[in-house]
Amino acid sequence: MGYSIRQAGIADLGTIVRHRHLMFAEIGHGDPAVMEKGVAQYKEWLRERLANGRYQGWFMETTSGKVVAGAGLWLMDWPSGVVDLAPFKGFVFNVWTEPAHRRQGLSTQLMRALLAWCRAHGIHRVGLHASDAGRPVYEALGFTPGNEMTITLGVHAPGNQH
Repeated sequence: MGYSIRQAGIADLGTIVRHRHLMFAEIGHGDPAVMEKGVAQYKEWLRERLANGRYQGWFMETTSGKVVAGAGLWLMDWPSGVVDLAPFKGFVFNVWTEPAHRRQGLSTQLMRALLAWCRAHGIHRVGLHASDAGRPVYEALGFTPGNEMTITLGVHAPGNQH
């Protein structure tokens, strides 16, 4: 089966929310009633950030256009420091692959696209919280193990800010 990557937009809000819900349900996270309230609140949070560009998302689609995997990046306000002047830190969210499409490297491809976008936009600090199943994928991409896995993509020039 062939796949292609595309960036997500505001029209994909429902798919991103669905992936997040499925991800948390699969890892057994939370009371269903709390999850339902959380989904509604998250949808409003996400709508605002998709509209202002502070959330970037990528999807893996089949040749027929069916979304089978996704990954997202939240650009968090972050104080500039003496080494890095970027006003944002990237935080990876919502990495999810439909069960029938797993073990084909789709999440790795999505993460490579996400990290390439970060490099191109001067975001060099990226973090995430990994599930047990996802941890080896992120380690293979260069993320350091820990409670919050991180990767440093390189320091950018002062004039190259997002």
